[in-house]
Amino acid sequence: MSGKVTVKQTIFQTGTTQLAVPITATTAQAVLTAAQTIKAAKPDVVEWRLDFFKPALTDHSLTQATALKLRKLLGKIVLLTTFRTTHEGGNQPVSDDAYFQLYDWLIQNQLTDMVDIELNHDPNRVASLIQSAHDHHIVVILSNHDFTATPAEAELVDRLTQMQDQHADIGKIAVMPQKPEDVTTLLKATRTASERLKIPIITMSMGELGKITRISGRQTGSVLSFATVGQASAPGQIPIEALRREMNTTESKN
Repeated sequence: MSGKVTVKQTIFQTGTTQLAVPITATTAQAVLTAAQTIKAAKPDVVEWRLDFFKPALTDHSLTQATALKLRKLLGKIVLLTTFRTTHEGGNQPVSDDAYFQLYDWLIQNQLTDMVDIELNHDPNRVASLIQSAHDHHIVVILSNHDFTATPAEAELVDRLTQMQDQHADIGKIAVMPQKPEDVTTLLKATRTASERLKIPIITMSMGELGKITRISGRQTGSVLSFATVGQASAPGQIPIEALRREMNTTESKN
């Protein structure tokens, strides 16, 4: 049975699914405007997608100033910061060196509560980054995204196990279903991994086919679901109020 991770007042634990909303704005002012709107919807987590933020790789002073204002604005809401690479569905290209330098800078300056780091990079560099994050009391989600297919159940569980072995605090997998059976595969893998691993996990099957996986996390063991207030950051994301209703309806039937 997976353990629990506490960030501020938010608990990530099997049997409870928290809600995250992404910010995909491209400018500092737009980020803060979006955050103000999102805050009113009362999510548990706000994910700042730095791959959408144009100055992220070129202007650290502006990025830092924006991060500080964002954290102050969000108050008790958890800030998760992510730079998604184009290999895994991100919005702008980045070299490996620039990727690690950006995360190292974010961590050293303690500009976030959580970071999302992709599994598919040099394991030694990933391990070093995770250790640095822990040294600075920043929670690490280690993630893997497949926008074309859904691997077999055993492979999905193996990837989540790799994340635990790499000392992630939380493991995350997102896959794209091509047929209904793929959604079942993801749900089975989620249940198996949540029972087997010691870390909480986040899973989702994207697109219209996979919407049920964004609703059923409490039953299957996924601890975070991504919703929208405005623009989506991945296929199949549901507006936050609709997602809350669907999750409550699903829970009341069980």
